[in-house]
Amino acid sequence: MTVARAWRVFTKGSLALLSVWNSPVGQAAKDGLEKMKALVQERFPEVKHLTTAELAAWLNNTKRVQPEIIDVRTRAEFEVSHLAGARWVAPDTSARELLPSLPTNRPVVLYCSIGYRSSNCATRLLRAGFAQVLNLEGSLFQWANEGRPLVRDGGVATQVHPYSESFGKLLKPELRAPITEKAR
Repeated sequence: MTVARAWRVFTKGSLALLSVWNSPVGQAAKDGLEKMKALVQERFPEVKHLTTAELAAWLNNTKRVQPEIIDVRTRAEFEVSHLAGARWVAPDTSARELLPSLPTNRPVVLYCSIGYRSSNCATRLLRAGFAQVLNLEGSLFQWANEGRPLVRDGGVATQVHPYSESFGKLLKPELRAPITEKAR
């Protein structure tokens, strides 16, 4: 990454975070998430993104080969809620550790809270030669904000771990779980 590009990404990220911190509660869930999605796409241009609507349609299409879904958040975040059928992987898992467990005959969809950690993981996989990887755009926060299904312990979940108080503003207020354990 060039210095100019790094500065642009840093500036865009700083402005996105500032808008989240200063936004009224309900507005951050919409505008702030859009700014964070733009930041993720700017920071990780080589990663292919899949919208939440595209993933929902894919999962509902029984004639299509289903993707492996991987949650790239902390264990504490995953335990609050996740996508049905998702497998948990620690955010800092190396491509070398992850590659042997990935299917070779179907795509992999990664997600985290907003898409940054999952795009980072997707980048590691792409650089290691794994081509069938997609990042869920807007990740779990967008999925939940759109009213899409979440699970926990085999049942329905209604809240999402907010990662932090600031990032929690990107979720609709009724979706924010109390932070009982740090996400880092």
